[in-house]
Amino acid sequence: MRIKRITPRSGGAARRNRITAVFAGLVAVAALAVPTADADQAGTSGTYSADQLSAAGEAVLRADVAGSAWNVDPATGRLLVTVDSTVSQTEIDTIKAAAGADAGALRIERTPGKLTKLISGGDAVYASSWRCSLGFNVRSGSTYYFLTAGHCTEGADTWWADPARTTVLGTTEGSSFPVDDYGIVRYTNDSVTKSGTVGSQDITSAADATVGMRVTRRGSTTGIHSGFVTGLDASVNYGGGDIVHGLIRTNVCAEPGDSGGPLHAGPRAIGLTSGGSGNCSSGGTTFFQPVTEALSAYGVNVY
Repeated sequence: MRIKRITPRSGGAARRNRITAVFAGLVAVAALAVPTADADQAGTSGTYSADQLSAAGEAVLRADVAGSAWNVDPATGRLLVTVDSTVSQTEIDTIKAAAGADAGALRIERTPGKLTKLISGGDAVYASSWRCSLGFNVRSGSTYYFLTAGHCTEGADTWWADPARTTVLGTTEGSSFPVDDYGIVRYTNDSVTKSGTVGSQDITSAADATVGMRVTRRGSTTGIHSGFVTGLDASVNYGGGDIVHGLIRTNVCAEPGDSGGPLHAGPRAIGLTSGGSGNCSSGGTTFFQPVTEALSAYGVNVY
């Protein structure tokens, strides 16, 4: 039986509840992300309520500026709005105008490069016209699957292990994108080894991210890179109506083709690579889909 495809979740009320919950549970920590020289420091004083931060987040969503991402910043208690190099000052002014009386709750920070879904043609796991990175091997009973990004599985059916597309891995059984960014592929090739590791790291459990957590990402383009979780419950506007919510914000670098790859903290599975900006030469900001949500949606477990 095919796993049911997950449809996008409802919008404003759910997002407002998540932002409120994250704000209520924040603990002050040292900032791990270093803003660029043109970061907007206006309105740095003042205390903002959960309702103000929630309203500010809804305003950024309504502004609908591609290349923007936003999450409550635990270091300042404000809504951190990250904008990439494609966002103009006029568009930044649009975001502020949309926030109206709550504009003081915004802290706008530029990030180099362009926020994109990290997907390209190449090696690793292949759909018919693109490649991504395998996230985590998972199972339900005796049936084996792998998780990857939803923007990878959306529109894809068969997956292969090689660029010539001669070794079939399996078929897409579920996909959720946008709003979420996770998908699941059922293995149909019994001869393929389905290791429960990420590289040499054995994965034994899954966990939610916490701000300040040291994490490691592995991808088919750039290999292994580490960094820290800098924010939770982030929303990212990739453009074209592709807006994803509830993501983990990190300072770990990534590049096209790394999409869907695993984020882990030692033996604990944490996330699936969604997208970001920058590269692994100059650094950047990368966002991850929490893996616990995908595991729960599909009723599968890491091993």
